[in-house]
Amino acid sequence: MSGKINAFIYDLVLYDYILFGVVFFLFIFFVILGIVARRRTYIAIPLVLIAFATLILGPTLGYVEMHNYLYKNKTTIINQKKLTFTKAIVLNGSVKNESNRDFKRCKITAKVFKSTKNEIKDFIFSFKPINKMTIIENSIAINEERDFKMIVEPFTYLKDYTLFVEADCR
Repeated sequence: MSGKINAFIYDLVLYDYILFGVVFFLFIFFVILGIVARRRTYIAIPLVLIAFATLILGPTLGYVEMHNYLYKNKTTIINQKKLTFTKAIVLNGSVKNESNRDFKRCKITAKVFKSTKNEIKDFIFSFKPINKMTIIENSIAINEERDFKMIVEPFTYLKDYTLFVEADCR
């Protein structure tokens, strides 16, 4: 667990620190407004609730949306093939840098999920992949599209499955 926290802190950029600072400033601002308006409880209570909602939701949603904007990329599955004599899936795909900055590294992850004809079951299965494989591509320039090949193994599931590919670039 501490390794994941250390990796998260190591991957923070200047914009993340600015975001966290602004969220903390807004929290303090709304709390002070709530204290100033303490005689009018119908104003003070919503201000304090807004302050805590900002403190809880601001960093999480802000981090996700900011990184989606700053490090925008597009992953595409070109083809996939389940091998007959080996317990594996071969996946050919591509990742394209659609942002305004070069990527130092991209962590490309392929996840395999059970697939059914029931949408509710498919949604539930999306939380627990059958198998997961990750590769790292380094140095992707602006508007560059890079092809990759992954082998997801061991793969022993015999029924229908869905393959999902995503990239987390920095």
